[in-house]
Amino acid sequence: MSDTATDLRALLDAVLDAIDIPYPATIADDHAYRAVLERRLGLAVITARAALAEEPDSIAWNGGYLRRKLAEHPPTGYRAYPAGEGQ
Repeated sequence: MSDTATDLRALLDAVLDAIDIPYPATIADDHAYRAVLERRLGLAVITARAALAEEPDSIAWNGGYLRRKLAEHPPTGYRAYPAGEGQ
């Protein structure tokens, strides 16, 4: 697989990690869940737009950028469904 293809897969993996977060455990947790998801979704959109607007050589940088930003905004602050349930 070429470096560009590898970088693109890593970027897509980061985008999926941004939006595929655990569902809220209860209705009471929904507001916090949606706030976390909205922030992470916004980061994914910004990064994807930048990756599409730049040269293919920048895909790896964009993937790394998204990973760094996601680390700053973990999917916490609400009670989540136990792993593997309800998804």
